[in-house]
Amino acid sequence: MFRVILYTQWKWSRLIVVLGSVAGFALPIISLQGAARPDASPLTPGDLLHTVQSWGVLYPVLAATLGLLVALATWAPDHRGRHVHALVLPLPRWRYVLLRFGAGMVLLAAPIVAVLAGALLATWTATIPVGLQGYPGALAVRFALAALVAFALIGGVLLVQVLAQAARVDLDLVGTLQLVVLNWPGPLAIFTGRWMLIDV
Repeated sequence: MFRVILYTQWKWSRLIVVLGSVAGFALPIISLQGAARPDASPLTPGDLLHTVQSWGVLYPVLAATLGLLVALATWAPDHRGRHVHALVLPLPRWRYVLLRFGAGMVLLAAPIVAVLAGALLATWTATIPVGLQGYPGALAVRFALAALVAFALIGGVLLVQVLAQAARVDLDLVGTLQLVVLNWPGPLAIFTGRWMLIDV
């Protein structure tokens, strides 16, 4: 059953996953492009950190975008069909939800591995000044956590907001939750802070 659900979700979200994987592979390489040029002198540590930090903003954006788009691609067909398909399957609803969720997490593995591969290649080919180190594994783990959190939570928060608007309830869930979940120790605090491939 899991293979069938994974295959159907792959059909619905393959463009998102492929483009996200390409972007995830390219982002670390592009962020270190100044340090990887053999014809030019290597960047000073301050310049390299500034460059990597300016590109580091795109990692949480990419992770949140991938998590949200894969979540939408996962649940949109059920919503369009008014959940009739899920209700006629010969398995409990909770198991169906877990299978869908697991398939979405498996699909997010490709962009996560692409970020790891791009970060490893970028740190391997770059001329990193003395005193700085590359952290490709830590960056990939942080990207994985951010993408999976976005996949699990952002879709749920938006769903509750849409339901409240449909019921004509004045609920500013997004504004209130922003303060609670984005600030430390909230579950979305992973999106804030410095995303650095190279650091001291």
